[in-house]
Amino acid sequence: MSKDKSLENLAQKGAWISILAYLLMSTIKLSIGFFGHSEGLWADGLNNSTDIIASIAVLIGLKISVKPPDEDHLYGHTRAETVASLVAAFIMMTVGISVIAQAFQSLVDKGTEEPSLMTAIAAAFSALFMFGIYKYNKQLSIKTNNASLFAVAKDNLSDALVSIGALVGIIGTWIGINWLDTVAAIIVGFIICKTAWSIFFDASHSLTDGFDQELLVSIKGTIASTPGVLYTCDLKGRMHGNEVLIEATIQVNKSLNVIDSHNISDHVEHQLLEKHGIQHALIHVEPYL
Repeated sequence: MSKDKSLENLAQKGAWISILAYLLMSTIKLSIGFFGHSEGLWADGLNNSTDIIASIAVLIGLKISVKPPDEDHLYGHTRAETVASLVAAFIMMTVGISVIAQAFQSLVDKGTEEPSLMTAIAAAFSALFMFGIYKYNKQLSIKTNNASLFAVAKDNLSDALVSIGALVGIIGTWIGINWLDTVAAIIVGFIICKTAWSIFFDASHSLTDGFDQELLVSIKGTIASTPGVLYTCDLKGRMHGNEVLIEATIQVNKSLNVIDSHNISDHVEHQLLEKHGIQHALIHVEPYL
């Protein structure tokens, strides 16, 4: 299975941008959070440190996915992207649970030092910066139809929300609402966990050969409307990374010869490519009785 190298390069570019962004943000937030006495910003910096690991996992998945088919992987390696999404989901879930646990721990052992102004500026800048990275990677994931990069984009959005939560907590401390820091952290933690669950569900659904039923109905309609196809049966679809694999049995006029029947199957494959972008379809022809 060959993939558009330019699209794969774009996807890898998005992963690299996330890694560099996380390196920058984690350095800023860990240092300012420590010296500025903000536990929320410090935790946010630790969050970005774990995101570096998730982004590296996605990048490795992208690198593996472009490898050509070999004797052990006759369908290619594109599912490495989906496995990378699973890794990112597990890391995000761990971070989300950690954020929630730290928030509850703060109810028992709350710091007394007031965060400095610089911590609020750092949190606000981080939220805006990561939201920009999220928008960029989301557009790239749509353009490249890349699931693992979309998972990275969702993680970028979660990080922006974490920084907003840290900012709210800092401001709450300034105005005397100390418990606001804890509430914000808990909410953000649940948002991260929800995002991780969404990524995990999509990736596991794909890996277990789950398929969009609405898309399958649309594909069946395309096949059935192809001239020469009298009946469509035994239609199956699966995802292989970001590629769609289709298997279908069509019935044609039993009086047609092999060449004419084959031409109809070729026409079906052309229609699937033109209308749905499906490059890999296995069409079996049977006589209509």
